[in-house]
Amino acid sequence: MVETDLTRDHKPLEDEAAARRYFAKFERITGLLQSVVREMEAGGSFAPSESAVLVGYAQALAASFRALSLKYLIAGRLTGVVNRHLTIDLHESGFPVFQEILTMANDAAQAQMQLSRMESAEVLKKQMVQRIIARREVPTDLQYALSQRLYLEALGEGGLFWPQMPPAFDHLGVVEGRARLRAHWAVYDSTLNLPVIYILDLEDSGRLPLSQDAGRRARLEAHLLAQSITDLKLLTIARGIDADFDDLHPKRLLRIHLGPMYSHAYTLQTGPIREVLETARAPEGDDWALAWTVEELESARVELEKGWFSATEREVFQLDPLSPAGAERGATRMRRALILPQRPYQALAELNPPGFADVRKFVVGAGDRVIVSQ
Repeated sequence: MVETDLTRDHKPLEDEAAARRYFAKFERITGLLQSVVREMEAGGSFAPSESAVLVGYAQALAASFRALSLKYLIAGRLTGVVNRHLTIDLHESGFPVFQEILTMANDAAQAQMQLSRMESAEVLKKQMVQRIIARREVPTDLQYALSQRLYLEALGEGGLFWPQMPPAFDHLGVVEGRARLRAHWAVYDSTLNLPVIYILDLEDSGRLPLSQDAGRRARLEAHLLAQSITDLKLLTIARGIDADFDDLHPKRLLRIHLGPMYSHAYTLQTGPIREVLETARAPEGDDWALAWTVEELESARVELEKGWFSATEREVFQLDPLSPAGAERGATRMRRALILPQRPYQALAELNPPGFADVRKFVVGAGDRVIVSQ
């Protein structure tokens, strides 16, 4: 039953033209993400330093899509095992499946070795020209070899979005004698097939600064990655950090889901978004909508947990006081946004389906200018 579900949910893009349009769509979307982040910063949703973090992950995601577009540029024209196609998740994702990102990471580990065994791009291009002139045929095999070289070169350049993006730390200053730190990391969720970004602000009361305490830092990095599971509530993650590290005090935790991406041409939608995209009848480049969800948890106060010889600080986190589902979600607040071109936005405004009133809309106008509707 599980295999049947996966077969139904995952789709290889076998049509070469459709695959190219898919990559062009995401090239545009990942570029627009940076503009949306800046608009959210201007509206007070993110601090400038947080925006810089999110823009960095958006650029990494764009680099991954560019690399994948090179990998599959010619593969579909060949026969046998090299006849491969990008596989995407049709339901509540629209992104490549996790296996694509995992395979890309494995390829990156061997990229330099593989490149050393391949002809250079210049040699491959000369061979293609010679083949065309001498045999008057399309050198598909050489085109494939060149595409794979360019793919491996892109991997070797780095800066891509991997299955796990290990935590990085920024020093934010000193608060009442304690260092204030920000950790940020990301994962490509293997269940949702979506990129998920985490930002954590914490105070350090350790004897040594975290930057100089290699053992404590390694433990924290492993802990954060192990807890980067979307099924876990933010409250569970923050309490786990608070309980396992007596000298690290989580003050604010963000989790940002990039996606799903909905497109009438590529995904199978359910609910109001399906009717919106059907009604819009937008041209290929504008047939999409990207969801963006930010979960946020803040510490409300500190309580002392008394032991035999000392007392340990424990954070008390603020759950959403205005929502009865606040405790269930395990967050102080949740913000939802939708990025979409004008035609789908117009359809959304006309249909006015329930559940979208509190969703902030970022409308992509002429020249890819982002306009905040709500």
